[in-house]
Amino acid sequence: MKKLFQYSILSVFFLMVFSCGTSKSLHHKPQLEGYNNTIPVVKKQSNTLFSTGNNFFLKNKQNLWELYVEGDALERGLAFGSLSDSLLKKQETVFFSKIKDIVPSKFKQKLLRNFLKWYNRKLYLNVTEEYKTEIYGISQYSSHDFDNIAPSYLRSLYLHGAHDIGHALQDLALVGCSSFAAWGNKSEDGSLILGRNFDFYAGDDFAKDKIVAFVNPKQGYPFMMVTWAGMIGACSGMNNEGLTITINAGKSKIPLIAKTPISILTREILQYAKNIDEVIAIAKKRQVFVSESIMIGSANDKKAILIEVSPNNFGVFDVENNNQLLCSNHFQSENLKDNDRNVYQITNSHSKYRYDRMVELFDKNPKINPKIASEILRNKEGLNNLPLGYGNEKALNQLLAHHGIIFKPEQRLVWVSANPYQLGEFVCYDLNKIFNEKNSKDEMVSLQQENLNIPKDSFLETSEYKNYELFRIEDRKVDAFLEAKKELPSDFVKQYQSLNPDYWVVYYKVGLSFYQKKQYQFAKEQFEKALTKEITTLPEKLEIEKYLKKIERKLQ
Repeated sequence: MKKLFQYSILSVFFLMVFSCGTSKSLHHKPQLEGYNNTIPVVKKQSNTLFSTGNNFFLKNKQNLWELYVEGDALERGLAFGSLSDSLLKKQETVFFSKIKDIVPSKFKQKLLRNFLKWYNRKLYLNVTEEYKTEIYGISQYSSHDFDNIAPSYLRSLYLHGAHDIGHALQDLALVGCSSFAAWGNKSEDGSLILGRNFDFYAGDDFAKDKIVAFVNPKQGYPFMMVTWAGMIGACSGMNNEGLTITINAGKSKIPLIAKTPISILTREILQYAKNIDEVIAIAKKRQVFVSESIMIGSANDKKAILIEVSPNNFGVFDVENNNQLLCSNHFQSENLKDNDRNVYQITNSHSKYRYDRMVELFDKNPKINPKIASEILRNKEGLNNLPLGYGNEKALNQLLAHHGIIFKPEQRLVWVSANPYQLGEFVCYDLNKIFNEKNSKDEMVSLQQENLNIPKDSFLETSEYKNYELFRIEDRKVDAFLEAKKELPSDFVKQYQSLNPDYWVVYYKVGLSFYQKKQYQFAKEQFEKALTKEITTLPEKLEIEKYLKKIERKLQ
């Protein structure tokens, strides 16, 4: 996960550096004619409440930012940018400050430039004029500290492709998102319910300031989505027609050119589709450059489906006579399920394991309601309730999610998790009231339906949770020791492993440290201990076994 974020940053960084020198996109300008370009005057009512016209931005007591914007593309962009001005600058600083920590050698920079120069040359041609204009509006409030990388508009545009390009640079390596839907006899009240974890980790500071955005566009349907400052693409959202959308990364061959970013496609669907047929029609119009499973929930159709897209293929997975739909990070449609890379993914990743765990939890909970959905999203154990160790990507709750979200489309209700991860309170919002009752916007108070909120996870009050947070700090220290090839202090090792004793990584990393110092017997003991735990992926298990074979030869 952290590697994926690093590649996302690097990819966008080098795209920008390259585009400043040679790309024709440098001269591209968005469509501004015919739009109201009046600069918003923002009224700061407190440190957590800002407004301009009918638009406002506030932080609720659960520390979620709530944004309401309306109007045409430029009005929305300018409102979003002006209201979240300080947060936008903070997010950019957090994002780009990571570059100096992770940019590799000059030789690798050159390789990346040669590779990435192909990606951006037509990206701007694959984003609609409406969204380029909206992005332009936001970019007017971007920090000038990074203008040496790229002009603010192009910088904002390319950041919308970071998710996609980061996948491409790791051969489309996957984030571990999990999602599900239930309806009919699988739902407590018979109506459609969906849940998902968005397991994209971009650092603790990045995740602190997530935004629940409510957008009332001049054209299309009003909608909500969970996002962050500067991001108009949709990763999780629902519109006022009761159409929901979430994305799960897939695997395919590396593309050679950037096309439509997935989040821009899903934003278009969210804004302009009211049923499954309209979703499919929009999805077929756009060319994407990475593979993704898009879960669609539809109040009008009273069911959910998966649309599976790749650069060269398109599939729809529609369950028949089975009122539940589960999705992790492998394809299920006839058009893509037998793809060699998909078969490899099922065998070698943690996707199938998480899928099987969802099956197990659905069997245990035959009638899904919002509370049960939250418990599934927060589940930290493996198959048959096996302890996986905290942070294991085989878990549905990997303790790194940007957010968890639950939808009841027919009722237009949505629950969004507060920090940390998806463990905080799930805050409920009613789209009918937000978009149809003018008073709720005039009052400029939190839009949540507090009586419907789902309480925070009791795990937050346990010593195990406190130990996990300490483990994350100590684990970074171990990585620094390994990189410097320094010996781990003996007292440190014992404490480190005690913080997360069921997690295979604490034994693997200590084994690596011993191996580096040629203390092969100690390394052997640690690697063998790691193999008694649930290893996240098959390649990681094979790597440990390979080390053990090397040690056997060295000890002979």
